[in-house]
Amino acid sequence: MSNIITAIDIGSHKVSAVVAAIDEKGKGKVIGEATNSSYGIKKGEITGIEEAINSIANALNGAERMAGITVSSAYVSINGRNIVSNNNKGVVAVSDSEIADDDVIRSLEQARTVAIPNAREIIHLIPREFIVDQQSGIKNPVGMTGTRLEVDCHIISAPSTSIHNIERCIQSIGLKIDDIIFSGWAAANSVLTPTEKELGVLLLDIGGGTTTITTFVEDAVTYSSCIPFGGSNVTRDLAAGLRLFSLDDAERVKISSNELIKRSNLASKKKDDTDIIDIKELNIEGIQTISKKLFLEIVHDRIDEIFRLVMENIEQSGYEYQLPAGVVITGGSASLPEITNIANKVFGVPARVGTPRGLEGLIESISNPGYAALQGLVLQGLQDDGYSSGSRYSNTVNRKQASTGSIGGKVFGFIKNLLP
Repeated sequence: MSNIITAIDIGSHKVSAVVAAIDEKGKGKVIGEATNSSYGIKKGEITGIEEAINSIANALNGAERMAGITVSSAYVSINGRNIVSNNNKGVVAVSDSEIADDDVIRSLEQARTVAIPNAREIIHLIPREFIVDQQSGIKNPVGMTGTRLEVDCHIISAPSTSIHNIERCIQSIGLKIDDIIFSGWAAANSVLTPTEKELGVLLLDIGGGTTTITTFVEDAVTYSSCIPFGGSNVTRDLAAGLRLFSLDDAERVKISSNELIKRSNLASKKKDDTDIIDIKELNIEGIQTISKKLFLEIVHDRIDEIFRLVMENIEQSGYEYQLPAGVVITGGSASLPEITNIANKVFGVPARVGTPRGLEGLIESISNPGYAALQGLVLQGLQDDGYSSGSRYSNTVNRKQASTGSIGGKVFGFIKNLLP
């Protein structure tokens, strides 16, 4: 169905699926969504094919039942510590005095000639800017006059095995793949503002097993990466530090912490005891209260460590990053208490929690930061709509051609949206 977009976000803690209809204004209206616990997926990577297939199928079936339709294809996220990015330029002589679409395509072909190991494949080739006869900062060069066209591109690649495992899981449940999209790029679609991208911003999508890193400067992505640390690390620390009986108990405490702390703060206004969090409602065997001070110390220490690992990762990459717009935090762990204060101290810039936006319809259940990548996948689908014939996964362009020999794959759809 050409007026339907399906997205599947494959995470370490949960798999989420959404079915959206495209209305007459070209906007996405959610008509079905579902979330299922992740099995066979660890730190963003598939570790058990059969378990992962079941997790994905359960989420998709739930979304299809709610929507009342059966879908045939989907946009799918990819994540994991082996996501790598680099920036490269492509330069060509303009065929005629006026720059045409073909000149743009040839420049992009040149940019993607950057050496990528045989065990890796390019999943994104994103034009950052075009340069015509040394005039830089051009977003759309078509129609301009010049003799030399240069493009500066951001290239994101992933291990071939990771891509193939995702392909196998999706195809095993009877779906075609519209595109595989880095979850950090997807999240940026749904939570960042144009002003933040223009000024310079760092987006952190903190999931269960990973934290994706995406930086923008002057409305162009400059760096993409992922580290294998996330909310599950906080959960394990809480289980040990609070002496809880299981990780499930610790997860429940973590998820409920904001509301529990609010109640504790209200109670402290009436009593002298300010360090008690009542957790009776969680029905954890043998434990009715915990120390608020100890809880916050545990969370702060781990999040502080994750943020410092992020900073180290960016600095070691050697790529530029400027943060006048600060840090935006999204993902399932973005709701942890005082997380923006910790980010402010570590990065030395303002920080906010990024909530996804851009979709309509049945969005109540997928409007918190934990669904930023999921909503971003749908928004990417809306941008690509109408150009599926140029998709990396279409019947007319096979994956090998799109990833190694031809610009015609997924870049063609991007160009179609880039150009008038």
